[in-house]
Amino acid sequence: MARPRVPAHLKRDVWRLAAGCCEYCRSQARFAMQPFSVEHIIPRSRRGDSSRGNMALSCQGCNNHKYNHTEGPDPATRLAAPLFHPRRQRWSDHFAWNEDATLIIGISPTGRATVVTLHLNRPELVNLRRILAAAGEHPTPDTSGSTAG
Repeated sequence: MARPRVPAHLKRDVWRLAAGCCEYCRSQARFAMQPFSVEHIIPRSRRGDSSRGNMALSCQGCNNHKYNHTEGPDPATRLAAPLFHPRRQRWSDHFAWNEDATLIIGISPTGRATVVTLHLNRPELVNLRRILAAAGEHPTPDTSGSTAG
């Protein structure tokens, strides 16, 4: 049986909440080579619904690496930790930029697990961040927060 599509009004809400940025790696859709997706934070395969509180804007790379994962290994503790939830958590509580804003540093178990699982420092992203930072287009402000509903 086919699953229902995410309604257009919900997709618009998610784009607005995300300010056109991937809610995981903070890449900007306007500079992307591939289209962004409105994805399920808790995948439907894990009983996630299509409500506003369970949808996030994701670049293709993050969406592909996330797949149906809801947790990943924290390299500091070697324990499983939940992945970042853009509707329930603030990005800046779990991540920071390195000095030149090219690398995302996980500053919590959730942050570290998300960096590793979603490959948030993929070489192509690091190169793009370097170029955009030089042009004054990076980093983007943290627009995340608890907006479940």
